[in-house]
Amino acid sequence: MASTEPTRRAMLLGGTAAAAALAGPPAWAQPATAQSLIARPIPSSGEPLPIVGLGSWITFNVGNDPKLLDESAAVVAAFVEGGGRMIDSSPMYGSAQATIGYALRKLGPPAHVFAADKVWISDGARGREQIEQSRALWGIRRFDLMQVHNLLTWEKHIETLLEMKASGQVRYIGITTSEGRRHSEFERVMASRPLDFVQVSYNVLDREIEARILPLARERGIAVIVNRPFRQKDLIRHVERHPLPTWLTETGAKSWAQFLLKFVVSNPVVTCAIPATTRVDHVRENLAAARGMLPDAALRVRMADYVKQL
Repeated sequence: MASTEPTRRAMLLGGTAAAAALAGPPAWAQPATAQSLIARPIPSSGEPLPIVGLGSWITFNVGNDPKLLDESAAVVAAFVEGGGRMIDSSPMYGSAQATIGYALRKLGPPAHVFAADKVWISDGARGREQIEQSRALWGIRRFDLMQVHNLLTWEKHIETLLEMKASGQVRYIGITTSEGRRHSEFERVMASRPLDFVQVSYNVLDREIEARILPLARERGIAVIVNRPFRQKDLIRHVERHPLPTWLTETGAKSWAQFLLKFVVSNPVVTCAIPATTRVDHVRENLAAARGMLPDAALRVRMADYVKQL
């Protein structure tokens, strides 16, 4: 497990970013294109959130490499300039949090970024400590969303997050899982705790959540974040060996990546998908999936059947 002790580097990062925040966001912090992205309301508040966000698992774990840090900052800049809001990370993701902090310092802290992170520590009494370290690495005043990562010590952490939400230290709280793990326990937590968000894996081939988790989220008024919409790119590698369907334009997509992403975000219960990338052209391609038309239920069935038979 990664170290959770607050570090001097984290505090320095936080202080630098705080100073930048006092100077005010740059002109591009509220991009004119933001309104062109399809958004869905967060059920617990009604706040609109664009349906495509940005993940940071693996892609932003670049350490102190100056070139890779600048490339990551360019991805964040393209995401924000294109109207994206939710950026998601975790203490489990190596140096990803520090990379995001570097990008926000370099670009100026965009006012409309929706900062989502996770608590991931087995000692429930140290949850606040880890959250503060994460906040310092990002260099932000507070997180919009704090989630219990993979249900680790979830009872204690949810208690902490409810207290933090009540005091205004975080705006929303949630839980996460990935790759189909612990869905039964996940459902029990959804049914018994006042959550704003859940985060789960979902894509055109991995559709288990359609049976119980998505209906429960709709019933309970919980927003749904989707991770692994491309199976960490494995799904794209699989489908791109085959021709795009002749009826591609009916889906509103122009590429395989957009085809796969539109399948996910066209599900009306999904609030936001968070594909990760190291490339500016890919982040722009992903954001384009949140523009234009979305497939209806019948077309979604056709899309899933097409990919399944490849």
